[in-house]
Amino acid sequence: MSIDIFDNFYRGKRVLITGHTGFKGSWLAIWLHELGAEVIGLALEPFSDRDNFVLSGIGKKIKADLRGDIRDGQNLKDVFQKYQPEIVFHLAAQPLVRLSYDIPVETYEVNVMGSIHVMEAIRITGSVKVAVMITTDKCYENREQLWGYRENEAMGGYDPYSSSKGAAEIAIASWRRSFFHPDKYDSHGKSIASVRAGNVIGGGDWALDRIIPDCIKALEAGKTIDIRSPKAIRPWQHVLEPLSGYMLLAQKMWNEPTKYCEGWNFGPHAESIATVWDVATKVVENYFREPRTKNQEPRLSETNHLSLITNRYLKDLSNPNDLHEAKLLMLDISKAKFQLGWEPRLNINQTVELTVDWYKRYKTEAVNKICLDHIKKFINK
Repeated sequence: MSIDIFDNFYRGKRVLITGHTGFKGSWLAIWLHELGAEVIGLALEPFSDRDNFVLSGIGKKIKADLRGDIRDGQNLKDVFQKYQPEIVFHLAAQPLVRLSYDIPVETYEVNVMGSIHVMEAIRITGSVKVAVMITTDKCYENREQLWGYRENEAMGGYDPYSSSKGAAEIAIASWRRSFFHPDKYDSHGKSIASVRAGNVIGGGDWALDRIIPDCIKALEAGKTIDIRSPKAIRPWQHVLEPLSGYMLLAQKMWNEPTKYCEGWNFGPHAESIATVWDVATKVVENYFREPRTKNQEPRLSETNHLSLITNRYLKDLSNPNDLHEAKLLMLDISKAKFQLGWEPRLNINQTVELTVDWYKRYKTEAVNKICLDHIKKFINK
């Protein structure tokens, strides 16, 4: 089955990805390469030798696998001038909330000034027609409200990470109005959008202070999974969900550049919004579950066994004195659904199952093959 749901749009296109060695960036590079795009990646070294980027070998397959810091504006401009990208996906960032408390200045330098340097490189490079700037759902001024945030709501953020992403959104909007205004498209020829996704999970993520890597590392070591914020509610989605949205949006922007150059949310359906504890429970159950034939229900004894395993491996370590992290955060995806024709393909159970499948297979199978298998399964849902 073909993994091309974009009508051959990306074949032959020169696509630059910042942050391609990261979790989301590596999956995007794999998918775009398989679609026939000429992928240029610019990023720091991967976080670990078990990252999806390293194990998949995608760096050896794409047109250019480059190392560089997005805070180096001149290097960015040099890369853009050399490779003349037509489409840019900007994913490079300092992406961790808790780390941002330790390195707040660097977090702002990377997430705000880094994004500005990318936009400046776009501005002086005539070949660039479309740019999708990736931020986060945490860019919104979070009031812990029960309904999802819409694209026109206020930017903000409590912690340095969230507020840096809110500031990046304000900068992106400013550059769009100042230099890439849709009313003046005939003079600049560029379409710029920003996108916000929920809590993205999937195979090959080993970052610190993320629930899936924390779960897998503990399970592989036979240790208890320490849950800091068990009651925190998040919009969980598989990594391929927002990536499919970013790629669809870029295609729409290419075809109608002044219609789609705005902010966009790509989150899950409401039923996939769950607590951290619930997701960790599903991870443990999937990790220890034996493969079953299609449509075969688990036996009662198996269900009881999984429940015992879950109780053994999960530990509530919540502390009221911990650093502040949002307890409730949801996105309204109505705009993407009705204007782009995009909506999630996987529910929360399918999302966790596909995620854990990567971690159960990566030691014994070719990781690039696992990723392509997951993309096919995702498209077939």
